[in-house]
Order: sequence, then C-alpha cells, then structure tokens
Amino acid sequence: MAPPGRTSRGPQGGIFASLVRFYQSSYASDYLGFAVLTTTFLYIQFFVEPFHRLFFVNDLNISYPHAVVERVPVSMNFVYSLLVPLSLILLFNTAFGSHVHKHHVSILGIAIALVLASTVTDIIKNMVGRPRPDLLARCRPALGTPPNTLVSIGVCTETDHHRLHDGWRSFPSGHSSFAFAGLGYTSLFLAGQLKIFVLHNSGSSPSLTGDRDKTIVHVRGDLGKILICLMPLLGAAMIAISRCQDYRHDVYDVCTGALLGWTIAYWSYRRYWPHFSSLHCDEPYPGPSLPSRNDDSSSGRLRDEEEGFREV
Repeated sequence: MAPPGRTSRGPQGGIFASLVRFYQSSYASDYLGFAVLTTTFLYIQFFVEPFHRLFFVNDLNISYPHAVVERVPVSMNFVYSLLVPLSLILLFNTAFGSHVHKHHVSILGIAIALVLASTVTDIIKNMVGRPRPDLLARCRPALGTPPNTLVSIGVCTETDHHRLHDGWRSFPSGHSSFAFAGLGYTSLFLAGQLKIFVLHNSGSSPSLTGDRDKTIVHVRGDLGKILICLMPLLGAAMIAISRCQDYRHDVYDVCTGALLGWTIAYWSYRRYWPHFSSLHCDEPYPGPSLPSRNDDSSSGRLRDEEEGFREV
C-alpha cells in the first residue's frame, strides 16, 4: 500500500516532483541542452587538438599564402551572424507588438541553431583534420624536408600553437556554418512572418453552375517580400565566399559548412514554428505549459496536414 499523499507511481509532492513538473512544463530542457552544447563547444575550442593528416611539402593545394588580416574575422562573423540577426528579429517583433512568448522562442531558436552548428562543425573539423589551403605558410617546414614524401606535423617549425594546429581545421568551414545558421534562421523567420509561402485567395468561389470564370486562383507572396527574405542568405553567402578569398578554405569546405548551418537552422526553426504553408506560420507553437490553439490536448503542436491551407 502506498503511504498517504503518495500513489504507487511515485511521489506527488516535494522538491523532486516540483522540479519534474517544472521541467515538463517549461523550456528547461532546451536551456539545459543549450548549456551542454555551449560547454562542449568551449571545451573543444580550448582543449582539443585536431587530427593531423600527413602532407607533401610540395603540394600546391596547400601552398597558398596565410592572410594575416581576414576579410571577415571571427569577431565580425559574430556581429554579422549573431548580433545583426538578433537585432533584426527583436526589432521586427517589437514593431508589430509581439507577445513575450514570441520574443522568447525567436531568441531561443536562433541561439540553439548557432551553438549547435558551431559544436557540430568543430567536432567534424577535429576528427577530419583536413589541411587548410594555407597550411604550408602556417607550418613553415624545416629546411631539407624532402618533397614527394608524406611528412607529419613534426617537420613544422611554427611555434604559435593556435596558428599551427588550426591549419588542420579546414573541413567544414566554421564561418560558413555559423553564418548560415544565424542568417539562415533570420531568413526563415522573415519568410514565416511575411507568409511568403502561404496561399492567398484571389477571386470569388465557384458558382453552383460551375462557372470557370469564378474559380479561386491561389497566389503566393509578392516578389518584394521574397527578396527581403533572401537578403540574409546573400549575406551568409558573401561571408562563406570570403573564406575562399582568404585561402582559409576551398569551395568544398564552404559549401559543406553552408549546408550544415542551413540544415540546423531549419531544424531549430521548425521546433518552435509551424510549417510555412500554415495560415498561422507567423505565430510560434504554444509553450509547454500553454494549451494548444486548436485543441485541448497537452501537445501544443499541430500535424503538418492540420497546418495546411484552409480556404476562408
């Protein structure tokens, strides 16, 4: 027999039960995951060295000069891909009088996209250990190192630890994945807010006689709105291209990084927002503790087929 105040399924009160209820009825799991990802990212940055592939000292593919001054340094990539998108999202929400929950998930979504993209990118970078196009300029091989012979990092004379070891972190491009995670999320956010993929009615409904001239024509958002949504992606592409101009990466690196960042941005966005064809795509899913908009179930999400276009 269970003691008074308890059931056979476990405690219903106390600190532990309160924590469980809080965890289940809030975004606590998201914040916990964000903290774990951030800690993992920082650990990789400061304590993990990449795998060092063997290389040829006469390999022209890794013989490009080392650009001391980058077109988009790490600090400016944070500005372009984090601060600018975050400011645009907050300004947009504020201008249209958005509620607190919408502000919350907008910030949480882009934050998770950026830290997840950065963590995954760095894990892959260190495991692959692909030499950058400017590796030889970083390595400064010792005189007398034989050509046409695979050699290791042991032939390098560079003493700057970061400059040397970062030469084996070419694939995929971190700038590209970070840019497409932040600016890509912004593009998706604008597409949802401006409803560029939602079908709109044009004309009246068909008459009872089946008059074809009165058939509804479905049209999508105007080109101006579409171009607004594409501008963040253009900025992300320019950041990615700059990495080839600085000889930090090749096209393969930046394309893979861009695809990775965009995929994570879309995944993070759809965790909080309905499908783009939904009439309610400009409003986030209700929070864990809030009732669903269309039903009384505990889940705040709708199936994609329920989010689809409905004629009104």
